[in-house]
Amino acid sequence: MPDESAVRFAVLGPVRVWRGERELELGGPQEQALLAFLLLRAGRPVPVAEIVDALWGPHPPRTAVNVVRRHVGSLRRLLEPGLPARASGRRVVRGAGGYRLVTDGDALDLVRFRELRDEARRAAAEGSPLRAVEVLAEALSLWNGPVAAGISPDVRERIAVGGPERERLAAVREAADAALRAGVPERVLPELRQAAAAHPLDEPLLARLVLALAATGRRAEALDTHRTACCRLADELGIDPGPELREALHEATGQGADTPPRESPGPHPAVPAQLPHDLPTFTGRHTELAEVLGSLAGDAEHAETVLISALGGMAGVGKTTLAVHWAHRVADRYPDGQLYIDLRGFAPAGAITDPGEALRGFLDALGVPPERIPQGLDAQAALYRSVLSGRRVLVLLDNARDAEQVRPLLPGAPGCLTIVTSRDELTGLVAVHGARSLTLRPFDTGQARAFLTGRLGAERIAAEPAAVDAIITRCAGLPLALACVAARAALRPHFPLAAVAAELREAHGSLDAFTRPDTSADVATVFSWSVGAVSAEAARLFRLLALHPGPDVSPAAAAALAGLPLRQVRPLLAELSGVHLVNEPAPGRYAFHDLLRAHAAELLQAHHGEAERQEATDRLFAHYLYSAHAAGVLLDPSGDLPPLPQHTHADPFADDSQALAWLGAEYGALPAVIQAAASGRDRLACLLTWSLEPYFERRGHWHDGLAAQRTALDAALRLAEAALEARALRGLGRAAGRLGLYEEARAHLDRALELFTGLGDRVGRAGTHRSLGWMSEQQGDLAGALRHNRLALDLFRTAGHRPAQASVLNSVGWYHVLLGEHRQALAHCFEALTLLQDLGDRYGQAATWDSIAYAYHHLGRHPHALLGYRNALTLYRALGVPYPEADTLTRIGETHLATGDRDSARAAWEEALTLLTALGHPDADRVRARLDGRDEWLGAV
Repeated sequence: MPDESAVRFAVLGPVRVWRGERELELGGPQEQALLAFLLLRAGRPVPVAEIVDALWGPHPPRTAVNVVRRHVGSLRRLLEPGLPARASGRRVVRGAGGYRLVTDGDALDLVRFRELRDEARRAAAEGSPLRAVEVLAEALSLWNGPVAAGISPDVRERIAVGGPERERLAAVREAADAALRAGVPERVLPELRQAAAAHPLDEPLLARLVLALAATGRRAEALDTHRTACCRLADELGIDPGPELREALHEATGQGADTPPRESPGPHPAVPAQLPHDLPTFTGRHTELAEVLGSLAGDAEHAETVLISALGGMAGVGKTTLAVHWAHRVADRYPDGQLYIDLRGFAPAGAITDPGEALRGFLDALGVPPERIPQGLDAQAALYRSVLSGRRVLVLLDNARDAEQVRPLLPGAPGCLTIVTSRDELTGLVAVHGARSLTLRPFDTGQARAFLTGRLGAERIAAEPAAVDAIITRCAGLPLALACVAARAALRPHFPLAAVAAELREAHGSLDAFTRPDTSADVATVFSWSVGAVSAEAARLFRLLALHPGPDVSPAAAAALAGLPLRQVRPLLAELSGVHLVNEPAPGRYAFHDLLRAHAAELLQAHHGEAERQEATDRLFAHYLYSAHAAGVLLDPSGDLPPLPQHTHADPFADDSQALAWLGAEYGALPAVIQAAASGRDRLACLLTWSLEPYFERRGHWHDGLAAQRTALDAALRLAEAALEARALRGLGRAAGRLGLYEEARAHLDRALELFTGLGDRVGRAGTHRSLGWMSEQQGDLAGALRHNRLALDLFRTAGHRPAQASVLNSVGWYHVLLGEHRQALAHCFEALTLLQDLGDRYGQAATWDSIAYAYHHLGRHPHALLGYRNALTLYRALGVPYPEADTLTRIGETHLATGDRDSARAAWEEALTLLTALGHPDADRVRARLDGRDEWLGAV
């Protein structure tokens, strides 16, 4: 006897509900649509904002959320009569920012259909095609019309009824395949005919109908079906039949095909060369250099242990100079590359380098693509050690704070040399990791004299021995102080050294934190004397540079700090560099030694009040914000960056190539600026983070993006503005999704959508739907991806946002391609291409040409596909983006193979493999498998 309390649901046809044997009377159209939406999610929560978008589209009323709540209340009372007012019950449950409909087992026909389809697949895999046919016939019998029949077409499209409809077509195709294998093709002919009539351009379906007709002796009807299909494809799409339909005709007439052999080119791993320039005037340290070079003598060929050397010593004693010189001397012994990073362990200003940040930089240099870098320091360190295993790489870790900062960066296998410099003795490395410790002392008198001779010449040094002794005494043998004095004296070759010594005696300074009991050096005396030797404008710039939070500074950023035109600042930087107050580690990048930065900071406090310091910082941060904003707009014209007020330095880039170059040069400083801005300039921290989103995405810096987005969300919450919070949540959701943190990402995106909906922000809602669409694709829900992108398209059209509309048109087209709906795909993609060409968006054009070509390939229109792919390839190469280039080359190979041109296919795949191997991308294995002939797909093109 049936259970009268059991509730059953149907959505494969009209939406219906039964309690026991009695069918329940549903509410109005919107309540039925809500029920259908919840049923289609099959037990997964649906955010309120998505329900609003599904029921009303881009123009919901202000009361939409309240209306949804009323509909939910009515639905609860329908399913659970007698439920007290405001009680949630057990059927429609609140959670994850939305509602979830709970069904019992297979009480929903869609769930039962999927269970039966899975059972049929298992039967087919176990060699029981007849059983598979029987089970699929039961599954298909559950259908009583289109999904959610009776609901208005626009709402049906927004709740993604197309997904189950495609599942039904796939089940028909699977039933046909099983029936042909079982020798009972007549069992599926009615379903095949019905499906083919409803989808007359579905070539895989038509191919199976041709095969089934031929197998049942209806050869004439099979040929007629094939001819009709070919005529319809030519008339409606202007194309020839694709490979599946052609192959069906060949099988029906007894023809076949073969597959080619494959070989694979060898890999070409990335070889980093990151060492700073060696000092051409390197002098002294002969004993120390002989010691470290001698320690490698027995390891030159076999290197059976990991060798670590910690160069300890006080600031300014020359640790980095010796380490870099040593590294260059032995670099040829490490042919797999040289890695370098300044860990900024004792930086007076700015953040100490996080080990995770250093690891991600090393992994990137070693060719590991961002998507392969895991979350968490331990996992990243393990991957780093794995990448270095079996390779001979030199790693120079400069200016380490302590052993804990260094440990994750140590290789784990023999063959590598790690050089560590630090002011700390790093006893933990010596005790635990067997490091060979070397402590540098200041130069003795002879070494200091040789140092000055190398810079000023033997004749000048010999002419004034007393003055030289006085200079050496004042500098106490510190190479940094000696270098500053030598630079000043070298600029004035006719200036007596006795006068230099006299000026040093008269100069004064502080830097008490850097004095050591074992030396009489007053480093600040030398620095103050050097600062006094430059112009007043250069001295002011020197002081203001202490405000910069990053590791180095560009002339443009220095000009912003000083509030001066760029043309006036370049000579000032050259003046400071000439006396070694700053150095130029790379063309156009200027950096401090830690001691000099500390001295500049002391002078800044003494000479500039709080208001002046804040004004300089504001100018610097504005420079970075406006430049990054202009770059972000160029990199992602379809984005929705908040506009900024007019600024004298707005739009400084001619095109996206210049924007990328600037972002790459400034990338070391920009995260530090975000962190610094978050202490009192929250709005700027948010805006700068969002301006960098396109760069994070384009270059794959997703870990850095995640950290920046979390900083932005904290800042937005402090500002307590819903619009900023929504934007920050969306940014954080995108970044988390890129790293595979899907649960966290969806929670952020759902909350962002809810906030944007409450704010009436259509563009914000649309951008969030795009992100939810990408998330759906990653989790295998192509129908959901298409639904979210359609909603985004409607919203962008309503808002009049043409760049975003163009981009999302291509996304909609792409998801149609993936779902096998090539006619719809081409219509959307060509519309997108026209808009993108008008807007000058080259990256968007390249992606769209790739989508168009992919659709043409699957329609069998191979010459058109190759033309589209070549257009995409030309644009990607001009933009300098190797991964999309490799992706397109891979598909070009597929199209060549489909035409029988195996040599061209091989050439394209070899090009793709070279790019992917250089990137260290996992797709390289897939391309290598195709070249080796190990990919089963090769025989099915």
